[in-house]
Amino acid sequence: MSSPELPSLLTATASPKASAVRVAPGERLRSVRLPGITLSVRSRPPAREGLPPALYVHGLGGSSQNWSALMPLLDWLVDSEALDLPGFGDSPPPDDGDYSVTGHARAVIRYLDSAGRGPVHLLGNSLGGAITTRVAALRPDLVRTLTLVSPALPELRVQRTAVPTAMLALPGISALFTRFTKGWTAEQRVRGVTALCYGDPGRVTEEGFRNAVEEMERRLQLPYMWDALTRSARGLVDAYTLGGQHSLWRQAERVLAPTLLVYGRRDQLVGYRMAQRAARSFRDSRLVSLPDAGHVAMMEYPEAVAAAFRELLADAGRSQGGADVEHVGSTATGPGLRESAPVGSGPTGSGPVGSEPVGSGPGSGSGSGSVRVSGEGGSVSGGGSVGVADGDPVAEGPPKGSPGVGS
Repeated sequence: MSSPELPSLLTATASPKASAVRVAPGERLRSVRLPGITLSVRSRPPAREGLPPALYVHGLGGSSQNWSALMPLLDWLVDSEALDLPGFGDSPPPDDGDYSVTGHARAVIRYLDSAGRGPVHLLGNSLGGAITTRVAALRPDLVRTLTLVSPALPELRVQRTAVPTAMLALPGISALFTRFTKGWTAEQRVRGVTALCYGDPGRVTEEGFRNAVEEMERRLQLPYMWDALTRSARGLVDAYTLGGQHSLWRQAERVLAPTLLVYGRRDQLVGYRMAQRAARSFRDSRLVSLPDAGHVAMMEYPEAVAAAFRELLADAGRSQGGADVEHVGSTATGPGLRESAPVGSGPTGSGPVGSEPVGSGPGSGSGSGSVRVSGEGGSVSGGGSVGVADGDPVAEGPPKGSPGVGS
């Protein structure tokens, strides 16, 4: 299951106006009007002209701010944009009220088609991982690579910690939780979100916590917040029940783009056991395990995710004869990198992933099958080590560890 917010962390209290959305140093925020939807788009100027475009898609209850810690680390590799899905962040609800996974995927496709930026390096977290999987399967022409951080792909046995989120899809539950949490402060809600989403809530800085509280207070003023969250949760549960060609797992098998899978061992919302199945399903996949990370590794350990993404692009560049990608840096950093074992090196459940090699699933292509995660200061490897090199320019951004709201 996926969602960074328990239903008990929100209320339906609302007023017509909300405060302005926070924009970190170096970021820009603009509104894009398309048929049936208006999308808020967060971006950063690339370090130089001609870099390939990247698009980031957040999870249930999140916003484009969830990518603000990662984007500056990739300024020298890609031209970054992050969407607020309809009804989230600073994007108003869709005209047709469609919050299904397909509806959200349609919004992403509409934006890419209208912007003419495709194919892009597409990144998604949680619900955003399900959405971007569907986009990559349906429109391979729009996707260069796919990066999924704790993607919300169907699970038969949902973790107990994810059950309250799943209950959002049930009629009447939202009203019940609204009454129960009516007196909760924004600070209490943010602490609940952080405890649910982070492997180590202590990584959140004081400034990051204050920013998250401010965003939570802003959201609580939105008259459509609860409706967008509830319907999107229902749409995700509905997607879990689809079979045949519309099944998310079947669509994962159809993805042609090189795919990076990032899973946190302390994730309370997406079961880590699903990492092995995902590695088998995506035909050209690389799997990175972060033993100390929770559900939002790109916020908790952005350097580790950036290092893995750099390796993905380096591998893609080698397979394409070096076109469109530069191999930047030589050392990966990030305290989340503690385990040292190749993909498929141990028995199921005992290593970073189970015994199946990456790229062995249906329709397997030439997946690297050798990504591993080393100790602190070590490397993320799979055909060469890459990461955040000493001396690489990094643009100013928000403090690492900011929980955002609804990460």
